Amino acid sequence: MTETTRRPAVQVTRPATRAETFDEMLAELTAADAFAAALQGKACTVWGAGTTETVMPARRWLAEADASDHAVLRRCVGATVDIGCGPGRMTHALQCLGVTTLGIDLVEDAVILARDRGAMALQRDVFAELPGEGRWETALLADGNIGIGGDPVRLLRRAASLLVDDGRIVVDLHVPGGAVRVHDIGLEVSGRRTARFPWAVVPADQIELLAEQVGLRVLDVVDHEGRWFASLEKGPS
Repeated sequence: MTETTRRPAVQVTRPATRAETFDEMLAELTAADAFAAALQGKACTVWGAGTTETVMPARRWLAEADASDHAVLRRCVGATVDIGCGPGRMTHALQCLGVTTLGIDLVEDAVILARDRGAMALQRDVFAELPGEGRWETALLADGNIGIGGDPVRLLRRAASLLVDDGRIVVDLHVPGGAVRVHDIGLEVSGRRTARFPWAVVPADQIELLAEQVGLRVLDVVDHEGRWFASLEKGPS
């Protein structure tokens, strides 16, 4: 495990994107539909985050938590809300460890799959009212979910509002290097594309300064065999 090098300032960049085509503007495929299709085994690619498209790793999310996941989960202390739980891999693993855990996700199919594997999960928007607000001890943002909404400061602030006074946020991060980047990405399944939506990428060496903007303290930044994640602590209000 190694600690990242701190950078002097947070920079957020939004790459220039080409104008949407008429077909993209009229896209009928929603992001929720595309995600559900990926969970059903259809190939789903992510476009707009760079020069090449990437395949959504749905198979990994459907599998059981592995050693890398458990390195992250060991940072979760007490009752945990898993934000963007998908099909419940991390939620279920925490429950199996005896941790009270609730997964939330916008996609109904993901929530159904999470429940099918034994996880407690609800179809909810993280920015809407949630059960147990102010009483969770840990908020988990795994699998790049710090990118939700394209505004990591807003998301961290919202996650902190769910916690007790000394609660913590455990967050997966991108490898160190470069600025916080906001992309307008889309999903593609069977030749059909969704409209674009914002998604942020947060390098590990930017998390301390993001945390400072929300009044959080970085407990650790860890490199576990190439997977970077951090624990952030909420101070008394």
